[in-house]
Amino acid sequence: MLKPVTTLAAASALMLPAAAFAAPQVNLAPAGPVVELSIYESIEATPDRVTIGAGVTTEAPTASEAMRKNAAEMTKVIARIKALGIAEADVQTTGVALGAQYDYQSGTPVFRGYQAANRVNVILRKIDDTGRVLDALVEAGANDISGPTFSIADDTAIKEQARKAAVARGAAQARAYAAMLGYTDIKVLAVSESIEVSMPLYEMAKVVSLEATATPIQPGQVSTGVSVTITYELVGQSAGTK
Repeated sequence: MLKPVTTLAAASALMLPAAAFAAPQVNLAPAGPVVELSIYESIEATPDRVTIGAGVTTEAPTASEAMRKNAAEMTKVIARIKALGIAEADVQTTGVALGAQYDYQSGTPVFRGYQAANRVNVILRKIDDTGRVLDALVEAGANDISGPTFSIADDTAIKEQARKAAVARGAAQARAYAAMLGYTDIKVLAVSESIEVSMPLYEMAKVVSLEATATPIQPGQVSTGVSVTITYELVGQSAGTK
């Protein structure tokens, strides 16, 4: 997209007198046309952290009994989590729920009792432990399991790789536009960026940590990246196009 670029001089009510609010518009007035490019780059890497959800759902005729049963069962699950050596900071309650349950007979709701639920998210720093931990939690009484979700604990370096790749590709594309339109170089006028969270790439998965009785887990790869929008001015118009 080719377009002129204009920016406005901003005045701060806390810093400048009232007369400053009448400041004239400042026009960058690029000599050549302007191209704005949005470039996305991602890097794939092996995850080093996994999050699983574990919880207990119980039912009873009364609300208080459902909650008591749930608390007793969930206490066992949390005790097993701690016994596995998982740090307390890596365990977080994500929801506690209680609700009436009904059966439907000929379209008419018939009260059945109450259902209570309690869930936690557990972060594992060793992916090879995932299958063993899941099995242990089920043995401890967890009957509501979700995940696993794989991620990278610190993807700063990976995002920097993606950022450099995005800038290089944007410059190459801008120079290609410049050559097509009879210009010899480019000048960066503005840059903005948005960050993508790590996403699993299931098609690249490979099996690890397969014990004879452990739940098989495939961590695969995760993708993390950045989306960069860069505005370039096309400069140095060649003699043949003047």
